Amino acid sequence: MFDHGELRLVVLALIAEQPRHGYEIIKEIEDRAGGSYSPSPGVIYPTLTLLEELGHASTEERDGKKLFALTEAGRSWMQANQPAVDVALARMQAAKLASAGGQHPGIIRATENLRMAMRLRMGRGPLSETELRAIADALDAAARAIEES
Repeated sequence: MFDHGELRLVVLALIAEQPRHGYEIIKEIEDRAGGSYSPSPGVIYPTLTLLEELGHASTEERDGKKLFALTEAGRSWMQANQPAVDVALARMQAAKLASAGGQHPGIIRATENLRMAMRLRMGRGPLSETELRAIADALDAAARAIEES
């Protein structure tokens, strides 16, 4: 389901939403993937331990269980890697849609790739008139190809 390091980002995104126990993280990932993927405790708990050791997560003992929360360092690291977080979350959404008979995962992936490419390119600075025309032409060509399919 995830590329190298993506699960760590997904876990951070989930504890950024609200502090969670390891089991809650497992169930939330399973729910967001539409039941098509469920990480094992043998993957989640070492990931949580690593996040804590890196200073990206903190723990609080509550009802005999560790509750994991995002630290400021974790928030900064997650924000620095936001495009990868978005891709991983989109992949889970695509899996959920596919399992529910929704939009094809390949189309969702391709759409997310286009969004990320645009964000990354726009983040590199201003575009020249030639670059603007080239991007607009490429997008128009893709739109025509989709309409004709």
